[in-house]
Amino acid sequence: MAQSNDAINNTQLIKIILKSKKALIIICLISILISSVFSLLIKDKYESSVILYPTTTSSISKALIAENYGGKDDVLAFGEIEEAEQLIQILNSDEIRDRIIEKFNLIEHYDIDRDDDFKRTKLANCYKSNISFKLTKFLAVEIKVLDYSADTAALIANEISMLLDTVKNRMRHEIAVKAFEIVKNQYGSQKQYVQELEDSLTKLRGYGVIDYESQAERITEQMATAILQGKKVAAKELEDKLAVLSKYGGAYVSIRDQLEYEKKQLTFIHAKYQEAKVDAENNLQHKFIVNKATPAEKATYPIRWLIVVISTLGAILVSLLFIILYNRSKSK
Repeated sequence: MAQSNDAINNTQLIKIILKSKKALIIICLISILISSVFSLLIKDKYESSVILYPTTTSSISKALIAENYGGKDDVLAFGEIEEAEQLIQILNSDEIRDRIIEKFNLIEHYDIDRDDDFKRTKLANCYKSNISFKLTKFLAVEIKVLDYSADTAALIANEISMLLDTVKNRMRHEIAVKAFEIVKNQYGSQKQYVQELEDSLTKLRGYGVIDYESQAERITEQMATAILQGKKVAAKELEDKLAVLSKYGGAYVSIRDQLEYEKKQLTFIHAKYQEAKVDAENNLQHKFIVNKATPAEKATYPIRWLIVVISTLGAILVSLLFIILYNRSKSK
């Protein structure tokens, strides 16, 4: 029974279409005409894109002068999804957006009234609709720009890719400079402390304490020999030297051992100082550009034939729906 009703409904639909074919043809032609005119009124937009890969590291010292050079932080290695997502986050930053808006005067380029109360919102919406960033299936980052001018689209895309390094270097430089100041101060303090210990040893050497262990052993042997030989004057002189060693020997050994330890610490801090200085005073590129943006030879948007097809099909379907509803209401 249901199949019979479906058959009747399909038959009725075909009859309605055949009966209204002239009207549908007219509607189709009018729709084609209107949508064609409308699509021609839409300004052409040209698309340019930059394809790039992130690097694996943002630390110059770790990449170039640290002991693990050539490992995970190899400056020549391509980054993975985590680094790519970080780049996209930076690309979406207000700093890059504001610099692009200012450099290319986008508020006038997009014909936005400067006196409009919502000019910033409109400008941000235009920016988002024309400039986008995404991960490709090969985990590269794509910067895509649409614009009414093919040259401007390419210039904006390339400028954004350049700003990517500028912004990331600015971010890491702020931290690197502070880190360098901390290490620099620590290195200076450690160097001064080592110098104080060396000055203390120099002062003790002035009292005749040169090498406590060997001196004490030799003076004791010499004093014993002098006593056996009955050389009282020599024995007295040696006894005085031994008294000096006894008085300053403990301090000498303590300072000497401490100095040896602190020199090792100074060497370690000096290595950190050199690394921090490299990071604070130099910058690296944080991307590998696969393709630079070039001006497009033909417009990407709008796709006029698609606008005409969709508009025409929509008009026919709406018209057919009204015709069906009209026939049903008439038959009641």
